[in-house]
Amino acid sequence: MSAEVSAARRRQADGTARRTVDVGRRVVVLRRWGIALRLGRRPLVVCSVLTLTLAVAVVVSLMIGSYPLNPGQVFSALTGGQTGLVHDIVVEWRGPRVAAAVVFGAALGVSGAVFQSMLRNPLADPGVIGFSHGSYTGALIVILVIDGSYWQLVGGALIGGLATALAVYLLAYRRGVQGFRLIVVGIAVSAILMSLNTWLMLKAKLEQALAAAAWGTGSLNGVSWAQVAVGGACIAAFLLLAAALGRPMRQLELGDDVAASQGVPVASARLGLVLVGVALTAIVTAASGPIAFISLVAPQIARRLARTAGITLAPAALIGALLCLIADQIAQHIGPTPLPVGIITVMLGGSYLCYLLFIEAGRRL
Repeated sequence: MSAEVSAARRRQADGTARRTVDVGRRVVVLRRWGIALRLGRRPLVVCSVLTLTLAVAVVVSLMIGSYPLNPGQVFSALTGGQTGLVHDIVVEWRGPRVAAAVVFGAALGVSGAVFQSMLRNPLADPGVIGFSHGSYTGALIVILVIDGSYWQLVGGALIGGLATALAVYLLAYRRGVQGFRLIVVGIAVSAILMSLNTWLMLKAKLEQALAAAAWGTGSLNGVSWAQVAVGGACIAAFLLLAAALGRPMRQLELGDDVAASQGVPVASARLGLVLVGVALTAIVTAASGPIAFISLVAPQIARRLARTAGITLAPAALIGALLCLIADQIAQHIGPTPLPVGIITVMLGGSYLCYLLFIEAGRRL
C-alpha cells in the first residue's frame, strides 16, 4: 500500500514538474519539398489574424467612395464578372491605389524592422537616420534641376538613398559600426539634407517648387498599375533578400561579439541589411514621395502583438500594409478634399511618439 502511495506521489510530483517547467516558445514545424520551417505559434496566429484583417480592409477600401459598392460587386469585378462602370471603379481607379498602399506599407514596415533590429533601438527609423531625406534629395534634384521622367525620378531616389547610406556608414565607421553612433551621424546628415532640400526649393521656379512640395508630402494620388507592378517586383525581390538575412539579423540583436561567435560575418551582414533597408525605403519614396512614421511604428506594434524578444519581419510587413491602407482611406475621406497620406501618417506617428514618451516617463517614476 505504501509503495502505491509513494508511486502516486511521484507521478503527481512529475506531473506538477511538467506543468511548471518552461520548455521554451511553442513552435510549429512546416515541412515541404525537403525544407523544414520552424515558426512560433503566437507569431503564426498573429500573422493569420493580420492577413484576414488586411483582406477585409482591402475589400472595404474598394467598396467605399463617392460611388459606394457592395461586397458582391467588388468580388464580381475582381473575378471578371463585371464590366462597365463597376469594373472601371474597382479595377482601374481604386485597385491601383489600394494595391500601392498594401505593397508600399509592407516595404516600409520591413525597412523599419531591419533598422530597429540591426541597431537595437526602437527609434531607428530610416527617416530619423536620414536615408529617407537622401532619397527625397535625389528625387528633388531630378524634378527641379534636370526635369526628368518618372524612371529618372526612381533612379534619383535610389541613388540619393544609397549615397546617403554610404556616407552615414563611412562617417560612423570606427573599427566597425555601433548602433548609437550610426543614429547620431544619421541625424546630423539628415539635418544637412533637410537644409539642402529647402535651398533647392527656394531656388526653383514656382511651378516646379509647388509640384515638388506636393510630391514631398507623400501621396498615392495617380498611382497606376504600371508603377505598382514595377515597384512591387523590386520590393518583392528585396523582401526575399531581407528574409534570407533574417538569421544574421536576429544574431546581431544579441551583440556583435555573440553574433561573431555564432559564425555571422558582422560587417558584411550589417552592410547587407543597410542596403536592403535603404532600397525598400527608396523604392517607396520614388513612387509616392516620403511616407513618414510607418517604418517607425509598424515594427514596435508587431513586436508587442507577437510577444517576441526581437523584431520579426512578417508581422511588421502586415502591420505596415494595414497602417498605410487605413491612413490612405482616412486621407481620402476625412474632409471634402482628399489629403496626402503622408499627413495622416505624420499625425499617427506623432501620437505614437507621445505614447512612447509617456511609457518611458512612467517607467522612470
